[in-house]
Order: sequence, then structure tokens, then C-alpha cells
Amino acid sequence: MSPRIRGLRTARAWLQPRPLAADALLAVGLLVVGLPQLFLQELPEGWGYEAFRSPDAGNGLLVVVVTMALTLRRRHPLPVLLFIISGGLLTAALRYPPAMPDVVAFLIAVYSVAAHRGLAQSAPGGLIGFVYFLVYLLLLPVSSDPVVLVTDSALVIGVWMLGRSLRLRRAYFAELEDRAARLERARGTDARAARIEERSRIARELHDVVAHHVSVMTVQAGAARRIIDRDPGSAREAMSTIEEVGRTALSEMRRIVGVLRTDRDAEQAGRELAPQPGLGDLGELLDHVRETGLSVQLWIEGEARPPSPGVDVAAFRLIQEALTNTLKHAGPQARAWVRLYYGGDDLTVEIEDDGRGTATFMADNGDKPGHGLVGMYERVALYGGELKIGPRVGGGFGVRARFPLEA
Repeated sequence: MSPRIRGLRTARAWLQPRPLAADALLAVGLLVVGLPQLFLQELPEGWGYEAFRSPDAGNGLLVVVVTMALTLRRRHPLPVLLFIISGGLLTAALRYPPAMPDVVAFLIAVYSVAAHRGLAQSAPGGLIGFVYFLVYLLLLPVSSDPVVLVTDSALVIGVWMLGRSLRLRRAYFAELEDRAARLERARGTDARAARIEERSRIARELHDVVAHHVSVMTVQAGAARRIIDRDPGSAREAMSTIEEVGRTALSEMRRIVGVLRTDRDAEQAGRELAPQPGLGDLGELLDHVRETGLSVQLWIEGEARPPSPGVDVAAFRLIQEALTNTLKHAGPQARAWVRLYYGGDDLTVEIEDDGRGTATFMADNGDKPGHGLVGMYERVALYGGELKIGPRVGGGFGVRARFPLEA
């Protein structure tokens, strides 16, 4: 990059946040070029030019004052335009010849009104400028060619339209930037909502896994403690079941919290993660429950069809949570039934028991739903289903949910 280009870029970077300094330099540049021309030019003879007074110090001072008003053209464009118009009318009244800085300053002021103010100010400003220009030409003591009059008028109109077009273009780009900023904020909000939803999902998964497996392990440990003296073999079998259930719980917990790993651990996590459990794993779940001594029966009615993956996991977790509550509250002699009914477009899941879980459950929770029931409602609602929970006629507790097969 050449030193000249580098210097221009440095000057532009310095002037961009300083509009007053940039406009003052513009006015000074017009004066440096125009004032010598004003005093050195020789007016042509004829056509009425002899009616002009010779430029003097008063003329030069008037040109300087009018031109330096451009310093405020961005902050106060309409007052600056009116000031420059007043200076031009005074120049014509004093019969001073037109000066190049005055003319250029007037065009810049017309542009500034259109570029830096809304239509409510720019339209009257442009009209005032156009009328002033016609009056100024008529006040000149020289004859005007109609062609020159038309072209000069078109120049004033064109300068105003240029400023208006650039203002609309800036507004358009500002709207695009604002829209992009809003979209970025909305994307950040969606990302935060997704993280919150993911944390809620992980909390529900962990609750289901921990509550179920710990309940099974507690029942087995209690059974082992009671029979360890008279039946060591059965006690060892119960302890083996505890070990197996504990390993299963740890495996599922590793799978669930695996989504919290960093990208660096993604490859290793991908090897460790197991598929989400579903209704296909229902047999293994019921076997674990039966090992605790709870009698569980399963009925499947209708034409079995694979539901969507989300519904598959939600139905499995619902059954797991309901059986966990049965283990905790139904009592040692309770029985449970699990029923799956495949309808035309939906899947109905029912889990019932004949134990004493209603009174125990309500006493434990103080008539308020616990985290498990809240998780049930959230899971079912997430996939557009319906859930009913409450005591059975004749005793016991029941959970009934309906899921659409296609979530």
C-alpha cells in the first residue's frame, strides 16, 4: 500500500467520527479555491455584467461567513440552508458578482437538508431552495438564457433528489442492521431456551433412572437383610440383582449426562452412549420389577406399531415411573398391571395396582404433586398426549396416558 493511500485512509478514519471537523475542512477548501478566483476573475463586457460592483473586503467577508456556515450542515441543515439563502440574497442586493463558494455552498446545503432530515423538513427546504434559486437569477442584472435557466433548475432538483435517495438508502441499511441484531438476540434467546429445555429433559431422565433403580435396589437389599441368615443363597441372588441394577443405573446415567460433554469428548462419548430405552425394553424393565417380589402382568391389545422415537421413550419412562411409585407406596402384597392399547392413530398406556398406594402417596406428598408426577405430565404434554392419574375404583392407584403415534 502506497504512503498516499495509507495517509488518506488515516485521515478518513480520523474525520469519520468528527463530522464538524470534516464539514469545516470542506468549507475551508471551498474558500481556498474560490476566494482567489473571486478577486482575480475579470467580468466579461456586455450582457449587463458592468452593473456588478468590483469585489472588495466586504464581499470577501460575506463569502467567508456564508461558506463557513457549512460547518453545521449536518446538525442544523435547514437553518444553514436559510442562512446561506439570506447571504445570497444580500449578495444580490449589494450587486456583488456571484462567487463560486456561495453557489457550491448553496447546493451542498440543499443536499444536506434532503440527506439528513425527514420528508417533513426536506420537502419544504427543497422547495424554498428552488424558489430562491429562481428569484436569485431574476435579481441578477444580467440576462439569462432560458436553456441555462432550465439546466440550472434541474441541477438544484437533482441535488435534492440525490440527498433524499442517499437518506433512504441509509435508512434501509440501518433497518437491515437492526433486523440482523434482533435476529441475533432472538437466536440467543432460542439457544438459552433450548439449553433450559435440555436441562429439564436431563433432570426428568435422571429422576426416572435414579428413582426406579434405587427403589429396586432398596427392595432387594431389604429382602436380602431379612433372609441372609436362613437362606444365604437367596440373599446372594438378591445382592447380585442389586449389583446388576446398580450397573444398569450407572450406565444410563452416563448416557444421559453424556450430552453435557465438551466437543473434545464427543468421539469418546459417541462410543459410550447407548440408544434411548423404549417399549422394546419393556420386558427387561418388568423382569427387574418382578425380581423385587411385585407381581406385574402385561397386556398388549391392538395391532402393535412402532411409535415415533420421542413417544417411544416417553411411554417407557412413564411406565418406569409408575411402577417405581408402586414399589414405593403400594405395599408388599400389591399387584400391578401394564396395558398397551394400539388404536388407529394413538397409543394408550395404563398402569394400575391394587395396593394401598393412594393414602401413602398423598401423605408423603402433602396433596401436592411430586417431581415424578410433574415429569409425567411434562413428558405426555410434550408429545401432544393426555394423562390421568388417580385412585382406582375398589382400591389402588392408576395412571392412564394417551399418546399420538406420530408426535
